[in-house]
Amino acid sequence: MKITYPERLRLANLPTPIQPMERLASAFEGPNIWIKRDDFSGIGLSGNKIRKLEFLLADAVNKQADVVITCGGIQSNHARATAVAAAKLGMHSHVVLRGSNTSARDGNLLIDLLVDADTTYVTPEQYEDNLNVMAGIAEEYAQNGKKAIVIPEGGSTSLGAWGYVAALEETLGQLKQDKIDIDIMLCAVGSGGTYAGLLLGAVMLDVNFEIWGVNVCDDAQYFNTIVNDIAADFRKKFTPDLQWKQEKLKIIDGFVGKGYGLSSVDEINVIKQVAQLEGILLDPVYTGKTMYAFKELIRRGEIPAGKNVLFWHTGGVFGLFPKRDLFF
Repeated sequence: MKITYPERLRLANLPTPIQPMERLASAFEGPNIWIKRDDFSGIGLSGNKIRKLEFLLADAVNKQADVVITCGGIQSNHARATAVAAAKLGMHSHVVLRGSNTSARDGNLLIDLLVDADTTYVTPEQYEDNLNVMAGIAEEYAQNGKKAIVIPEGGSTSLGAWGYVAALEETLGQLKQDKIDIDIMLCAVGSGGTYAGLLLGAVMLDVNFEIWGVNVCDDAQYFNTIVNDIAADFRKKFTPDLQWKQEKLKIIDGFVGKGYGLSSVDEINVIKQVAQLEGILLDPVYTGKTMYAFKELIRRGEIPAGKNVLFWHTGGVFGLFPKRDLFF
């Protein structure tokens, strides 16, 4: 079908390439593996978040916002991408971070500070109410004559999901051009928006392969609800005639490990393995956990040899640096 997109900005370097991972496939002794390199979407804007922000920040520009407020963990890729993109657009940014202001100025946090984002540090308990925290900050800006808009965690809204509808359409064109037929597309799930966008795109474009998501926090039930909520709002606002297909949703649970942003020895080792075999840098929060899950699913026989799998690299290289002591 022909898709009509909402207004968007052009902030990412697109299309991002698809590359074979032949040496890794040999080491895993399983399926044929390709990787979608959304870590190539830009340097300061690297990763999947910028695709969502192309739509979310177009809305902010149209609303003549002075300030963009968003949230995430202390090493949030989304907060960093939002702060960098806001600077590029001449807007101010304010990030609400789950963590302490005593944290090392490293990785994504370093980039936040470099582009002059204001920071509010909150406890995990306070972060559970992050939307109200951000609303309060927006009200403070309003009292000072500045218009602020709030972008929820991960940019995972129905508008942000358009970024990965477009990404799927882009990818289908590349697969067709390169004559690659995939059986499974695999991506990390951290706030739900990327996975929801891919599934919505799959319904709109009637794809015949499966899209699996590996949750890196919470559990499958939680993300089933999140993805269905995003899809329902997407249909309500943009595509009321779209027939959402619940059966396409497949969250692979059981690989959160030590917890969100916490790394096991096995996860660190698979990041090193991919770096050494393919020269590709995964991150410890999203793609490292997802690649470890992928390796385990192959070992268990849940992804048989001979299948064609596209692994989605959602970026996050800055998250490696605060974890340096775990690698050596």
